Amino acid sequence: MTDLRYQASPAQHTEIPRPKRAEGQWALGYTEPLNKNEQSKKDDDPLNVRDRILYTYSKRGFDSIDPADLRGRFRWMGLYTQRKPGIDGGRTGSMEEEELDDRYFMLRVRSDGKLLSADAVRALGEVGVDYARDTADVTDRENIQYHWIRIEDVPAIWERLETVGLHSLEACGDSPRPFLGSPVAGVAKDEIIDGTPALVEIERRYLNNKEFSNFPRKFKTALTGHPSLDVSPETNDVAFVGTVHPEHGPGFDVWVGGGLSTNPMLAQKMGVWIPLEDVPDVWSGVASIFRDYGYRRLRSRARLKFLVADWGIAKFREVLEKEYLGRELVTLTSPEAPVGHRDHIGVHEQKDGRFYIGVAPTAGRVSGSMLVALADAIEEFGVDGARLTPYQKIVLIGVDGDRVDALLDRLDEIGLSGRPSNWRRNTMACTGIEFCKLAIVDTKNRARDLIGELEKRFPELDVPITVNINGCPNACARTQIADFGLKGQLVTDEAGNQVEGFQVHLGGATGLRANFGRKLRAHKVTSAGLDDYITTVVSNYLVDRTEGEAFDSWVHRADEELLRGDKALEARR
Repeated sequence: MTDLRYQASPAQHTEIPRPKRAEGQWALGYTEPLNKNEQSKKDDDPLNVRDRILYTYSKRGFDSIDPADLRGRFRWMGLYTQRKPGIDGGRTGSMEEEELDDRYFMLRVRSDGKLLSADAVRALGEVGVDYARDTADVTDRENIQYHWIRIEDVPAIWERLETVGLHSLEACGDSPRPFLGSPVAGVAKDEIIDGTPALVEIERRYLNNKEFSNFPRKFKTALTGHPSLDVSPETNDVAFVGTVHPEHGPGFDVWVGGGLSTNPMLAQKMGVWIPLEDVPDVWSGVASIFRDYGYRRLRSRARLKFLVADWGIAKFREVLEKEYLGRELVTLTSPEAPVGHRDHIGVHEQKDGRFYIGVAPTAGRVSGSMLVALADAIEEFGVDGARLTPYQKIVLIGVDGDRVDALLDRLDEIGLSGRPSNWRRNTMACTGIEFCKLAIVDTKNRARDLIGELEKRFPELDVPITVNINGCPNACARTQIADFGLKGQLVTDEAGNQVEGFQVHLGGATGLRANFGRKLRAHKVTSAGLDDYITTVVSNYLVDRTEGEAFDSWVHRADEELLRGDKALEARR
């Protein structure tokens, strides 16, 4: 097999910053693996595991799977072992990975911003019904995620997905993770530019490509030409954001180095203009810098954000231009990020006079049966198709005006509301302890119950307030950029017992007021006390806010006792 580590480094014409300690950067000559993950990828390119799944493991069963494939290379095929039932969150950190493994898998299917036809939605639903005990979740990477998958069924699942143009290739792993595309690409009246052709071309060129199958860690991509920046560009490794040059017209700025988890960083804006046709080349350049210069010594520092932070955006752009593109990019001031919703919930007129409708599952939880029912509705009402969103929502594209109300009623019957409450619209949750081996607490069920209670307590809330619930510190549900960011951990209740609870981040945001929220020292809330805690803080905000003041702005000036819930203000009469 050709060893790309010795081809990856371009001829250097630029001074490259060198860390004080070797970080496993290929382009600086550090090519020997420095941890077990890097060794596994050197031993065998993870893309090769597909054939072993098709022709060996699916026929011989779970016990035949090589552990290096099971806990490593399977991820490049969108497969993780799920959490064995009955293991409480207090044991998550103390058990070996193989002790947490169940004999079933989570399977992640990419959509990459595609418009999903009725046939595609139906296939996604049937996979859930037939192979996944009717599970299906919409994730914040525009994926559909299943559980209870048997290795014996994977070939049949892949075959069914491929008939409608879908797959799970590189949905996980140190690879080009699923792309986020604008859910309203090509139809929104206020769209700057439709970036869909660029995403299609990036997928064609660079997925299932061994030059890009071995990054130091995951590599997340987002692209939007919509002015709401509806793909969370601030939190991706590379993001292409629609902008307009006074002479060249619509194109894209490039943002790099975003990511959350335990060391959150917002993407840095390059301040450039590139035309649509150049997006795949620039994507390749950024991805290649990450492959060649990314830190491979420690997994905890292997994301692109650490390299960008160390180099600075000016140096990163210089290396990109001189060493990878061979040309300078056009400079243009980056577009300002807007304030407001990015999820496209509700009914909106398209530029062709028809409408799109954004609907909200409860914290992303759907089911195979629900997706089949949605496919039926798409067919019956003559809808063009559906797109998934980065906020665990679904947008139906191409609805005739005289059928909007009837379709909304049908969607309510299915369990997908186009007229959701604030709490249903603005609450996200990761997979949680039900299936995830990293989780410490329950999230999906807790989110559902929380939404139901807050809908009773604040049925007519007049401002958006977001709640993001995460089962561990890894921030898959973007805890640091929510009004209430809840990071799962074990906490001590009043009786001295260890129980499920959350560390609280308050007032985080993206857009014009982007920040990671206010974390109160040593402040934790039990899961059982969460409803009352949020009620107290929201009530304090409603009493104490100034006219037009958003929740996140209030958080950053409010007294700490109001944020801790230690004091409840009396409502004004």
